[in-house]
Amino acid sequence: MSWLSPAFPLGGFAYSGGLERAAHDGLLRDAAGLKDWLSSGLAQGFLWNDAVLLCESHRAEGDSARIGETAALAAALAGARERHAETLALGSAFVTAAAAWPAPVLAELPDEIALPVAFGAVAGAHGIGLEAACQGYLHAQIAQSISAAIRLSLCGQVLGLEVLAGLEETILETAARAAVSGLDDLGGCTFRADVSALRHETQHSRLFRS
Repeated sequence: MSWLSPAFPLGGFAYSGGLERAAHDGLLRDAAGLKDWLSSGLAQGFLWNDAVLLCESHRAEGDSARIGETAALAAALAGARERHAETLALGSAFVTAAAAWPAPVLAELPDEIALPVAFGAVAGAHGIGLEAACQGYLHAQIAQSISAAIRLSLCGQVLGLEVLAGLEETILETAARAAVSGLDDLGGCTFRADVSALRHETQHSRLFRS
């Protein structure tokens, strides 16, 4: 819970994962659209891939080579320059901050590591359950996206909380599915979200770094 708190010094508040561009282009206009957008991300977007990669690194506890391979794969799967920079910056910040909970794995992680891989590896090293770790991670990512949507005036706080509550069952189902997944289950089919992440790179006026 400490690692996934908004107060944990990762800087996640600075990123929207392409959500800002989607709002700019009118693809998202309200809370209902936001819920559908995030549901797709959990089912077949980068959030699903994050969950699979998290579980893979969690299972690789003690195997630095396997974690390194997973980290390289996670970086390669980032579909946009800003998405790549986002996940690596957050991963590096997580490793630095998590040093307050010492574990040998921290010294074995690659210098550049995507957030879900770093989180999964450290959670595994501390004996946090695989499915519980995945549930917490996905919940935090959804909450962060909703926070970004509120700042983009897609919805207010009350409707934002309704979106979060409405997605809790989906988060649990996604974590359960990811816990029994493997790298062969990676893949995505959220084209508008991917294009929005790419188009954000050339957006002139913006609040977020991705």
